[in-house]
Amino acid sequence: MKMVSTLLRVEEGFLAPQTHPERKKRGSLGMTGVRRMLLLLPLLALFASQAEAQAVPPLESIQSQAELDKVITTLDAALFDAYNRCDLEKFASFFVDDVEFYHDQGGVTLGREKLTESVKKNICGKTTRELVPGTLQIYYMKGYGAVEMGVHRFHHPGHEDTEGVGEGRFVHLWQFKDGAWKITRVISYDHHAAAK
Repeated sequence: MKMVSTLLRVEEGFLAPQTHPERKKRGSLGMTGVRRMLLLLPLLALFASQAEAQAVPPLESIQSQAELDKVITTLDAALFDAYNRCDLEKFASFFVDDVEFYHDQGGVTLGREKLTESVKKNICGKTTRELVPGTLQIYYMKGYGAVEMGVHRFHHPGHEDTEGVGEGRFVHLWQFKDGAWKITRVISYDHHAAAK
């Protein structure tokens, strides 16, 4: 009963409509203001996601190799930030539904859902990826997007003494379609222990 009366006092003192004399002095939001803010949150999230999407320009606006390099480097960093943090929703958003992933040791994974499930099962909490500086190569693909190639290393936080650092090469085929950059094909190969 004490908890109920405390909740009522909170509602009467801070969240009730603009009838409480102290509320007018403090300029609190009131229930109407709180409801309005709660209704605005989805819109703010939408604007934030659109602003993030607009931070990477579309294919047709890219005018130089330097601009293309910046776009793909930004996308690569965002993709693997999601991978390293195990943000699977964000990670999956970088791939088309029917992505093809070819791995020299793991075989073929077809489809975004299976790829994301594989990352959840085999990567999350076990492995992080680091791009090897100076290895990234990016090439324009007319009317399609770009191909990205490079070398990356895989770390096993907390287990590097027993599992060591792995290294491999990769190819990502990026397509710009329907206002978004997404990966359609991945080839991940030449996996080996990184030189010490």
